[in-house]
Amino acid sequence: MTFSTWPEIHPSWYPILEPVSDKLHTLMEHIASRRDDGEHIEPAADNVLRVFSMPFDEVKVLIVGQDPYPTPGHAVGLSFALDPEVRPLARSLVNIYKELQDDLGIAPADTGDLSGWEAQGVFLLNRVLTVTAHAAGSHRNLGWETITDAVIDGLASRGTPLVVILWGGQARTLAPRFTADDTLVLTSAHPSPLSARRGFFGSKPFSKTNEFLASHGVEPIDWAANSNHQPAQSELF
Repeated sequence: MTFSTWPEIHPSWYPILEPVSDKLHTLMEHIASRRDDGEHIEPAADNVLRVFSMPFDEVKVLIVGQDPYPTPGHAVGLSFALDPEVRPLARSLVNIYKELQDDLGIAPADTGDLSGWEAQGVFLLNRVLTVTAHAAGSHRNLGWETITDAVIDGLASRGTPLVVILWGGQARTLAPRFTADDTLVLTSAHPSPLSARRGFFGSKPFSKTNEFLASHGVEPIDWAANSNHQPAQSELF
């Protein structure tokens, strides 16, 4: 079995994933076996590795999540993102949109589809890529962390401009791994309703990201890409 087994992985990730390829193959076989035994696992099989469809060199912004939404039909393989048809939106995502509005004046999107960000180089990586339905955190320590550690270390040593957004205590433990001068690390409380008012609101991650990218000659993110609202150019900064 080779990486070509999973066409969703862009070939640029092969050198990054090669050192953990045996672990990845074992994990994917294990997850498939559990599905065959009747376990409901999120996200759907063809979305588990979706995040790696973005070429390695096109990643501008890394946003680290924990694990997929455990509610059936919600997870799509991107951290914080939802299937476009899901209503109501997850409360953490609602708070992300609220901070986006406060930061850049962009009205909240009516969908949890974040593919508009993804298309511009926002790499929405969960530390754990699968979960048993209705059981949050159930696949932690299954081995996914080994895979995503390799991904994180690969990005940290890439040598080109990168913004790293780490929300919440678990994500913030990754901060010391990003030491390059061309990397901006933004940390705050998690956007969860339990913690958003402890430092997430008012942290302005979106404008800070665009200021850094622009200062390094990289096209800023149009954070309004997931909504019908089209911002004036000045709103991007």
